[in-house]
Amino acid sequence: MSPKEAEKVISLENAAIGYKWKSKTEYIVKSAMSVYALKGELVAVIGENGVGKSTLLKTIVGFQPPVSGDFRICSKQISSYREKELALLMSFVSTEIIRVSNLSVFDLVSLGRYPYTNWFGKLLAKDRDLIEEAIIAVGLSGYENRMVNHLSDGERQKVMIARSLAQNTQVIVLDEPTAFLDLSNKYEVVHILHRLASEKGKTILFSTHDLTTAIAESDRIWLMLHDSVEQGAPEDLILNGNFNAIFPNKNLLFDQEKGDFRIRKQPGRKASVYGHGLAYNWTIKALIRNNFEVVNSTENPNIQINVNFPEWTVMHLSDETKFHSLLSLCRYLNGLEME
Repeated sequence: MSPKEAEKVISLENAAIGYKWKSKTEYIVKSAMSVYALKGELVAVIGENGVGKSTLLKTIVGFQPPVSGDFRICSKQISSYREKELALLMSFVSTEIIRVSNLSVFDLVSLGRYPYTNWFGKLLAKDRDLIEEAIIAVGLSGYENRMVNHLSDGERQKVMIARSLAQNTQVIVLDEPTAFLDLSNKYEVVHILHRLASEKGKTILFSTHDLTTAIAESDRIWLMLHDSVEQGAPEDLILNGNFNAIFPNKNLLFDQEKGDFRIRKQPGRKASVYGHGLAYNWTIKALIRNNFEVVNSTENPNIQINVNFPEWTVMHLSDETKFHSLLSLCRYLNGLEME
């Protein structure tokens, strides 16, 4: 059942985005987009480079005008909002990692309160409370007086999310918030966003190339393809086979069972594998990576592998060889010297 228009916090209907060159020639990046986001949802925008993710986000937050169609925030056309109205309704975190000196975490987060302060920018007790709440919400309690330029990239990104929280907007938009972060911080930042959307009823929209974290944490995905934009829960898009259309590379395959991309292999050898458990599963993965097709014993495999972790026994012709690591086994299969 589709939600009513009034329930859609962000709504695009037959929308087109783009920009104008200096000659005022209009260039359309993407058209015929009809997608939406509801209250309390974390929505990931996914697509390859150049498909229009950043252009879409900049249009939604009002940094550039839409080309055509309906762009609505809380049932009202984006173009009809004044700048301050949008600042009270929506906050934006760019992909750039902020590097500033002589500015504390508290000071940077407090910038989110400026749409609410008077001409002098004076913070009231209520403002300070919201700043503290935002810092705690992203897991940086005790960091208030630390200088921002002394923080790691992951900590700085959390500070920027806290700033948008202090702004206390219904909608938060983030452009590639995990672009420069290591694996641990990628998961932590996206998990924080999911928790904030769920617990505080925020509608949070973020673009990303990290499909694994998006699938793990997002409530909805806007999948920007070359000829369309699809939306749905990550699992719906996987089951419908939509992710295979993201990249034009025919050698890249989306594995629907594992939920990630891999290079399409052309196996030249066959192997049968016997065993169970985690070591059995990873043995099969290692064989596929080394261009083996895993088959049963009736399909004339080149080799047979018995998995009894921490030992592997390889039966090849009349030889039986034992290994104590998959690295040694794979080197043997490829005719290399064993470690």
